[in-house]
Amino acid sequence: KVTTLPVSWNVIFAFAAELQSGAYYTLEITADGSAELAVMGPEFFRAIWMNEIVINKIEIRPMAIDSIEFDKAGTVEMSFVAIKPGTFDMYIPNTQGDSQRVKFAIQ
Repeated sequence: KVTTLPVSWNVIFAFAAELQSGAYYTLEITADGSAELAVMGPEFFRAIWMNEIVINKIEIRPMAIDSIEFDKAGTVEMSFVAIKPGTFDMYIPNTQGDSQRVKFAIQ
């Protein structure tokens, strides 16, 4: 079973997701293009096995990533398997508010 986690960053971003180690997920991140947007999550990206990242129907199979940056409006879809238990953040750099981050708890 694939669970899709949609995130629209420029609307409201604060949410938490509980993931199961060994389960397969897709994560869609959408930026509205009103400003350049960076999304970081190095600890989260090291706790998962990334299958692929899809941008404009182009599939990328990365070894590792730290962040994704949007220069204009668009959506990126990441498919992955949660591996390492713990709690990890994905966030907009240089921000402090809870509305600027997502918490992933891998069980």
